[in-house]
Amino acid sequence: MSVYAYSRVSTERQVEEGVSLDEQHRRIDGQALMEGWTIAERFVECGVSGSVPLGERVEGAKLLALLQPGDIVIAAKLDRMFRSALDALTVIKEFQRRNISLWLLDVGGDVSGNGVAKLMLTILSAFAEFERDRISERIRDAKRQMRAEGRLQGGKRPFGYRVDDAGALYPDEREQYALIEMRKLRTAGKSYRAIVQALAEDCGVAVDHTTVRNILRREAGK
Repeated sequence: MSVYAYSRVSTERQVEEGVSLDEQHRRIDGQALMEGWTIAERFVECGVSGSVPLGERVEGAKLLALLQPGDIVIAAKLDRMFRSALDALTVIKEFQRRNISLWLLDVGGDVSGNGVAKLMLTILSAFAEFERDRISERIRDAKRQMRAEGRLQGGKRPFGYRVDDAGALYPDEREQYALIEMRKLRTAGKSYRAIVQALAEDCGVAVDHTTVRNILRREAGK
């Protein structure tokens, strides 16, 4: 069993948060003394924003790579290690799977293997669900705004349009003409394969019959 200490400060927020490295180290060392532990190694993250997931931080990645079953990780505060409830929940569950103990001193100690852990996981699960809902809401709002601005929302460009450097859609004359021809030919009873051949010969547009079918069905469903 090895005991590892983790601490972090974000330079620009350190003063206003009142959380210094020295204070974190004192808390960690005090708990280790009470438990009779010897700190095998300290992982200190300086000037790293809490918005960065633990596994993407330099010291955090080193710590995660080093851990073995039976090891203990100790940190002064939950927000020193994790950017969000979802991040915390993911790491704690992985620690439980690997039989690694995580001690967060501001929430009562061991959060991965006792009664505190069960309460913490319940709370974190609720907040993680809330975070996922908020993320989904922000994505929907962003896509709604992009639609209103006539910008591509991701994925392939729609047939009949091009995308400029700012991500805005603008009509492609040749493909717009091809769209008109597709509709006319389909109304006249032509098969999808016949439409594909006509577009290649008359418009210089190469598409397959599946694309033609999907475009026309999509338009019919509007």
